Amino acid sequence: MNKVTLTALSMLTLTGSANAQFTDFVIRDAGTQILPNTDYVPTGTEFVISAGGMKGALGSDAVNGSSVGSISQMAITRHDDTTRFTAGSGPAVAPYFNLWVTDGLGNFAVLANEPSNGSFAAFRTSIGGGGIQYDFSMGDIAAEPVKVYETPGWNSDSSWVHTATGKTSATMTFADVFGLTVEAPSASYITNPINAVGSGAPDDLNTNAAYGFNWVFGDTLTNYVSGAEGYVVSNPVLVPTSASAAILGLGGMAAFRRRR
Repeated sequence: MNKVTLTALSMLTLTGSANAQFTDFVIRDAGTQILPNTDYVPTGTEFVISAGGMKGALGSDAVNGSSVGSISQMAITRHDDTTRFTAGSGPAVAPYFNLWVTDGLGNFAVLANEPSNGSFAAFRTSIGGGGIQYDFSMGDIAAEPVKVYETPGWNSDSSWVHTATGKTSATMTFADVFGLTVEAPSASYITNPINAVGSGAPDDLNTNAAYGFNWVFGDTLTNYVSGAEGYVVSNPVLVPTSASAAILGLGGMAAFRRRR
């Protein structure tokens, strides 16, 4: 498995600036390739997802310990030509993100966005060469649907997340999970079969190391296969609000909407 160290990743917070470290890793299928790509930008990274089942990610612990609702910016730039895919299909709109969350009582789950949802088009901006840029806050997507995985229940209404929020899988939005804490479980939790963590969970294929926030590339569905050229991305950004801003909750997040 190729490992690429990404440098100079900027993270600006409300209280100053710091470097957010993203780590690339293979989630599933050792044939998944992660390569440096300088065709577009000096710091590009390419995820070659050429068959169904392959899956890789860029992970960060920058918001671990923070509430889901306190994330004020999630951004990444994709440079490969998305127009080679059918508009609205997985490859045309990927990547998507995963969040590991906990209730602080030993329960963990993965929250996922659905990038092929038509409503997510508002958070994509076209760039030169057919690429796209994602750039939004948690407040921006408060009303967007959220999926729950890697927990007994697997997006059924019996998962602890649905029980805690009182919402069903059909009605739950990101606003409903704002109060949950971003935190990745240990490798021992992931490998314990009683926790029902699937092979598609965002953790390293070899070590089972996991990160709280993940930009994900590839999936079991063939419509996420990229083809000859992989997903070429750069400048992943993850910005938490300050602690004082985070306690404002949903109403406070509205004040930090970056655009639209």
